[in-house]
Amino acid sequence: MLQKTFKALRIHETSTSIFERRIETCNLAVLPEADVLIKVFYSSLNYKDALSASGNKGVTKRYPHTPGIDAAGNVEHSLSPAFNPGDEVIVTGYDLGMNTAGGFGGYIRVPSEWVVPKPANLTLLESMIYGTAGFTAAIALRRLQRNGQSPESGTILVTGATGGVGSIAVALLSKAGYNVIASTGKAEETDNLKRLGASEVIGREEVDDPSGRALLHGRWAGAIDTVGGNTLATVLKSTDVHGSVACCGNVSSPLLSTTVFPFILNGVSLLGVNSATCPMTERVEIWNLLASEWKVQLPDQYIHISSLEDMPEWIDMILKGGLTGRVILDHYL
Repeated sequence: MLQKTFKALRIHETSTSIFERRIETCNLAVLPEADVLIKVFYSSLNYKDALSASGNKGVTKRYPHTPGIDAAGNVEHSLSPAFNPGDEVIVTGYDLGMNTAGGFGGYIRVPSEWVVPKPANLTLLESMIYGTAGFTAAIALRRLQRNGQSPESGTILVTGATGGVGSIAVALLSKAGYNVIASTGKAEETDNLKRLGASEVIGREEVDDPSGRALLHGRWAGAIDTVGGNTLATVLKSTDVHGSVACCGNVSSPLLSTTVFPFILNGVSLLGVNSATCPMTERVEIWNLLASEWKVQLPDQYIHISSLEDMPEWIDMILKGGLTGRVILDHYL
């Protein structure tokens, strides 16, 4: 029996339904039974983690709980022949950090079916700079490509472009040869977005049409939308004929009020992106792409390395919409 202790950010629900964030020393008994035990070196902060850390029962049903839907580290113990102690691995999605203790703890224990061998051309830190955000952006790009959206098809819009998914989407699209328009509410980030590869930066008000019109003039050939709500509705009715829109977020609203006209008159395709349940064959393929021909470098301003003790502050910041780029949890700071 392995006897180890580790630090974790644990969320507790009090008797008055108040949720408290505590840094605790835990042992392996707090982890679920599964066949691969992983020592976590890095995790990253996603909006879903912030919801879990705030007591959102739509994300996490049972407390106390350790958030962290991303984790990268070394296999410590394995009952699966697919993995051996010392293997460098990545885990994102599935139930990690939702109802299964996640990467904001120094260890996780998960089914082997959730574990991806880390590609050789990617460090553990780089894998978490991508994390679920980068993985989601890559799936969105893959879905656009498979639906016939090539660089020759025209410009691609990215909404919420300074967020984790949006910033990596801008960089990935540019690396793949697409002309990119970035939409943001943070005009001060214009220069950084252009460094990521955006050819044009527009304010988010330009993709928030209040007119109620069913269709607008086509402004882009396709889009990756991280915002949802009226932004997604505006994006759809502003997409040119036979364009594709990959939808992967709802930071504005999960509601979508639109007509069928973008679909039946302009032939626009709405492509859903769910990274949590991405099949393993595609998961491995995309991680290998992110380690090779799709590998991108974010500006230093977009990468924030955090200790476990500082994570509650970053959680508050992402909930308030004030976060730009990616927050990486380093368990050894």
